[in-house]
Amino acid sequence: MNLRRRKFLRLAAGAATAAAVARTAHTQALDFPARPVRIITHSAPGGSPDALLRIVADRLSQMWARQVLALNHPGAGGAVAARTAAAAAPDGYTLYMPASSAFVTLPGLQANLPLEVPRDFVPVGFVGEQPFFILVASSLGVATLAEFIALAKKRPGEISYAATGRGTLSHLAGEALQQRTGIKLLMVPYLGGTAQALNDVMVGRVPMVIDGYPPLAGALQAGAIKALAVGSTARLPDFPDVPTAAETFPDFKVRGWLALVAPVGTPDAVVRKLSEDLRSAVTDPATKSRLETTGNYPHPMTPAELLAFIHAEQQMWKPVLEQIARNP
Repeated sequence: MNLRRRKFLRLAAGAATAAAVARTAHTQALDFPARPVRIITHSAPGGSPDALLRIVADRLSQMWARQVLALNHPGAGGAVAARTAAAAAPDGYTLYMPASSAFVTLPGLQANLPLEVPRDFVPVGFVGEQPFFILVASSLGVATLAEFIALAKKRPGEISYAATGRGTLSHLAGEALQQRTGIKLLMVPYLGGTAQALNDVMVGRVPMVIDGYPPLAGALQAGAIKALAVGSTARLPDFPDVPTAAETFPDFKVRGWLALVAPVGTPDAVVRKLSEDLRSAVTDPATKSRLETTGNYPHPMTPAELLAFIHAEQQMWKPVLEQIARNP
């Protein structure tokens, strides 16, 4: 057999193998899921990410006629969940729904965080964003964000704000506000979470908090705290009288978000099907309404769009993280 013929046969065999692999992946996608799917969260049961996951999981279970299980792996600031998900088989049957803090956090604060995509996980799709509110105690005596900034400039370093720990999104939001406006605030960490912080805010012990809607809902509805602004790109339908922070400081936005990702090596065809089905799930009118009731707003994205979004968020927060690292 001459050299040219052997080369041709090798190329033909390689093409046949590639075609067989492609057919197998396509068949896997058509049949997916053939058994229950597990989605890992870093949240404890009852937490905001856990509640959001269960809403999405309910809809996917209905669509697939297969059970979608929420697996809670709290601990180490999200690192436990990240390690567990990364070690799962890359077959689409174990997925990971991390909050933005898993991607945008202080390097070195937690082992294996922040995450990098596509190095650590394959992006699947965007689940929803949770705009953060800038709120103050009524006793502070300010009614707008501009009034708060003016007061803070008169009292540099005297006004404190509650954050749910160093390096968390609430901490980053407070630091970003200071960088953008030239004010100086005092961060008070609450390892017990927003509920603990909220008690001190309502009595005026700590006059300010920046956080998402779910843990603040009761206090907001009761008028115990005053919403000065929200970090969304546009006013929220449920809060038409609350201006966006960008109305005072253009392009200033603060929001938490959740995304769905899969272990590296998950077949492209399965990732595409997961992404398309996730889009259908979060845009389903009943599911969308349930999400928005909890302060989460769906914005479907393709895997490529999600990859670009995560990288943009990481770049946006980079100067804030560097400032925190310089001044621990």
